[in-house]
Amino acid sequence: MNPYLDLPSPAQPEAARLASIYGLQNHGLTNLHQVYWNLPTASLYEEAVFRGEARISHLGPMVVSTGKHTARAAADKFIVSEQSTRNHIWWGDYNRPFSPEKFSALLTRMQGFLQGRDLFVQDCYAGADPDYRMPIRVVTEKAWHSLFARNMFMKIRATEELKHHVPEFTVICAPSFQASPVIDGTRTETFIIINFGQRLALIGGSSYGGEIKKTIFTVLNFLLPLEGVLPMHCSANVGAEGDVALFFGLSGTGKTTLSADPSRSLIGDDEHGWSENGIFNFEDGCYAKVIRLSPEAEPQIHACTRRFGTILENVVLDPLSRLLDLNDDTLTENTRGAYPLDYIENYLPPKMAGHPGNVIFLTCDATGVMPPIARLTPDQAIYHFISGYTSKIAGTEIGLGREPEITFSTCFGGPFMVHHPYAYAGMLKARLVKHGSACWLVNTGWTGGPFGVGKRISIHHTRALLDAALTGKLAGVKFCPDPVFGFDVPTECAGVPARTLHPAESWPNRDEYARKCEALAARFMDNFKLMTAGCPEGVEQAGPRHALLAR
Repeated sequence: MNPYLDLPSPAQPEAARLASIYGLQNHGLTNLHQVYWNLPTASLYEEAVFRGEARISHLGPMVVSTGKHTARAAADKFIVSEQSTRNHIWWGDYNRPFSPEKFSALLTRMQGFLQGRDLFVQDCYAGADPDYRMPIRVVTEKAWHSLFARNMFMKIRATEELKHHVPEFTVICAPSFQASPVIDGTRTETFIIINFGQRLALIGGSSYGGEIKKTIFTVLNFLLPLEGVLPMHCSANVGAEGDVALFFGLSGTGKTTLSADPSRSLIGDDEHGWSENGIFNFEDGCYAKVIRLSPEAEPQIHACTRRFGTILENVVLDPLSRLLDLNDDTLTENTRGAYPLDYIENYLPPKMAGHPGNVIFLTCDATGVMPPIARLTPDQAIYHFISGYTSKIAGTEIGLGREPEITFSTCFGGPFMVHHPYAYAGMLKARLVKHGSACWLVNTGWTGGPFGVGKRISIHHTRALLDAALTGKLAGVKFCPDPVFGFDVPTECAGVPARTLHPAESWPNRDEYARKCEALAARFMDNFKLMTAGCPEGVEQAGPRHALLAR
C-alpha cells in the first residue's frame, strides 16, 4: 500500500507468492500491514516508483536519494558485547561495544514502530562457494533497498528453495526509525548494530544502501576466519590461463575500475573469501563509485549506468529529460551505482576460481612519494596489509572534506575487520607462501608532487604496469630497492616513462621529495605502534627503515 493513499500497490497481488514458511514473526515482526516477499526487479521498480522512493532515468536505471546520509556512518556502528563476542572482538574505534539490554530495548521499539507498516524481504545467500555460503535475510522498509539487496547478494531462483529458506543471519533496515541517544545509548539517531548472539543486525536513521552491504561483510569477517576462510576487502579477476589476481584497496583507489579489465574475467567487485578451494565472491553485484565516470577509461562500469536494474544513488537527474549528469557532485562526491555482476560483459558466472598468482595492494597516495608499482616480500606484504595506507577520497565517509585525507585502514578495510588485524594478516601470509603468490603495491594517487601540486597517475600507466605484473613481463626487468621503504621498484616498463617509475625523478625539488617521503615513513611507524600488541616480533622490521629517518 502507498502510505498516504488507500490504494493497492502494483505488487500486492503477488506479495506473498514467494514467501518463506519461516516467517517474519520469527524475528518478532508482527501485526504488519503487508509483506512483499522476494519480489523480482521489475516489481520492485514499480513499488519504488509508486511509493515515491525513486525516479526512472533515461534508458532505465533507478535513481534514488539517500537523504542526509550519502556515505557510511562509520562512527555509529556497534557490536553487541555478549558471550560469543566479548573475548573475540578487537574492540576500539571501529568495533564499539553495545550492551545486550540496550539492544533488546531498541529492538522492541523498532518492532513496535514497524507494526502496521509494509515491509520487503529478500532471502539470499552471502558467498558463492556452496561449502561456505551463508543463508541471509534482508528485511527493509523501502522497496529500493530490497532491490539493492537483490542486486548485491546471491539470488535464489527456485521457488521451493525460497519457501524453505531459513536465514542464518538477518538484517532489518528501517531508515525512518531513529534511535534516542539518551535512551538507547547510541551516538546519534543513526545506528548500525550487529548482534552475533541473536544473528541479527539493525539499521536505522540512514538510507545509504552501503550500510546493508557492509553489515553483511562485517558479519562474514567475524564468522569465516573461525572456519579457516580468509575474508578480504578486495576485487578479483582471472586471465585466460586461469591466473587469478586480487585487488585490495579502499574506496577511491581504483579497485572496481582496475579489476573490470576487458581482457580478464571478473570474479567479483569488492568482497571475497580465500579458502582451501581458492577464491570465491561474497556477492552477486557491484557497488561502484560513478562520479565523473568516463566511457573511455571505465567503459564497462559506465555502460551499467545506462541499464534497467541499476540503482544510482544521489546521481543528479534532469527532471524533464531524465538524463543523468555523472559529473555533478552537488549531492555528494560519493555517487554510487549498484548493479548485478552479470552486467559486466566478461564476468565469471561461477564467481569462484583457483588460488591467486598475484595480489595487488592499491593505495591512493596523496603525498605523491609512493612509486606507481613496487614488489613486496611476504613480510613486507604483511606489514603493508596491516598498515592499509591510503588517502580517503571525498564522500566515502561522513565528515570528509574536498582534499584527500591520509589514513591507515587495517587490512584495507579497517571499519569491517572485527578480529585483531594479525588474525587476517597471518592467514594471508600463510596463503602467499603456500601458493607462491607475488605481491605488489600499486599507487593510483599522485606523482610529481602532493595533492594540489602534482597530478594523478594516469590510469593508462597503471593499467600498463598491472598488465606487466600479471603477465610476468616485470619478472625480467631490473629492480632497485627504495631507500626508505625497502621494497623493490622496477627500473623500466613498456608504455610507462622511466621517470614516472621513480617519484623522486618526477618531483621538481628532490629535497622536498625526501622530506615528504621521510614524513610519510614516520607516519607509518607511528601507526604500526598501535598494532604491535598481537603481532609477532619482526613484522615491524619489514616497514620503513629507521636509520635513514634518524640521519
